[in-house]
Amino acid sequence: MFKLFDIRSTVRSISTVAIVLAALAGTNAPVLAENPIKVDLDYARVIKLDRPISRVIIGNADIADATVSDPKTIILTGKSFGTTNLVILDNDGNAIVDERVLVSLEAHNTMQVYRQVERQIMSCTPACEPLDLER
Repeated sequence: MFKLFDIRSTVRSISTVAIVLAALAGTNAPVLAENPIKVDLDYARVIKLDRPISRVIIGNADIADATVSDPKTIILTGKSFGTTNLVILDNDGNAIVDERVLVSLEAHNTMQVYRQVERQIMSCTPACEPLDLER
């Protein structure tokens, strides 16, 4: 009924976890952040890396686009509203970046007009005009 505490199996388990953590600490694990990379719709964002890249992958190319400017620079462009992911691989095929990308409106230059259940988004740079989101 009662299971006796076995100190040997506990020490073995802790040792295994310590070995795995030590092995992971020495790898080139991808950079992971808690917040997504934010890009405004129809704007570009420059991403500088500390080492050369070999491949860039966008989960949904309808939402964002990534262009390699030079071996350590990516240009990320917001194409449509939504979220997707960005994976950047080094020359050995290791993921050096694996992040969510959030594409949204530039909030400080837009205005939303609500008419009952309809919503219209206006771009106000400098005069307010309806924003065509149907591309």
